[in-house]
Amino acid sequence: MNHNDIFSLSFPEAKTIIVSGDIHGDFNQLVFKLCIQYQLTNTLLIVAGDCGFGFEKKEYYEQMVRRNVKRMNQANNWIVFVRGNHDNLAYFDGSMFNFKRFIAVPDYAILQACNHTILCVGGAISIDRIYRINEWNKRKYRVHSNELQENDISRNLYWQNEVPIYDPDKMNTIRASFLVDTVVTHTAPSHCELCSKSNLNQWAKNDPLLLDDVQSERETMDMLLDRLKTDNHPVSHWYYGHFHQSWHSAIDGILYQMLDIMEFSQIY
Repeated sequence: MNHNDIFSLSFPEAKTIIVSGDIHGDFNQLVFKLCIQYQLTNTLLIVAGDCGFGFEKKEYYEQMVRRNVKRMNQANNWIVFVRGNHDNLAYFDGSMFNFKRFIAVPDYAILQACNHTILCVGGAISIDRIYRINEWNKRKYRVHSNELQENDISRNLYWQNEVPIYDPDKMNTIRASFLVDTVVTHTAPSHCELCSKSNLNQWAKNDPLLLDDVQSERETMDMLLDRLKTDNHPVSHWYYGHFHQSWHSAIDGILYQMLDIMEFSQIY
C-alpha cells in the first residue's frame, strides 16, 4: 500500500525475518535455500540488492515465480527484493514485479513484520561500469535484433540510475508515520567495512569520475544515517550487501552487518 507516497507492506503472518546478501540472479537457489535447505516457514526474506533484475526479459522473472510459487505457498514465505547496482530500477516501483510471494520494492519502502519496522533504500555504484557499457555496446545489436523495440525493461548489463538517492521529502513522511528500527540497504555508510571494493583503483584508471562517485555513494548513506538519528528513529540494526564479504560491528549503538553473497542473517 502507499502511505502518503511511502510504499509500505505489512506481513502479519511472518514469524521470522531473514536478510540475504546479493543473489546475482540465482532466484531458484535462493528459494531452495529458504524453503528446503533451511526449511524455514512463515518467513519474510529481504534481499539486500543485486538481485539480478534486468539481465533477462521480464518473462524470465515471471517464469521464476511460477516455478517457485508452490514451494513458497506451502512454506508460507515471502521474498522482498531491494535494488542493487546490478538491477534495473524499472522493476522496483512496487508494481512492475509484484506477486503474492515475491515483490521488488521501491526505495524508501517500509516493511513491518515481527514488531520490526524496516526501511529499505537501494542503489550503489558499479565499479566496472565502463567495462559493462562497452560490453553492452558490442552485444546490443545481436541481443535486441529479435526484440521489436527497446523500453524501460529491455535487457542490459548496466543502468545509469544505479546510484542511491537521499530523499528528504520521503524521510519527512516516514518521520510522521513510522519509527524505524532496522535498515536494509545495498551499500553502507562510510564508517562501515569495506572502505572500498577490491580492484577499485584499477577500474578508476580508465574511469576518472569513479572515485568521486563511490565517495558520493557512501556519503548518501551517511546522510540517511544522520537523518534517522536526527528524527530519533530507534535504529538498532543495519544490513547491507554489495561487498561480497561478511563482517559485523556495533558502532554508536547500531549493529552493522555486511552480508556475503547469498548469506542469510536473522533479524531478532
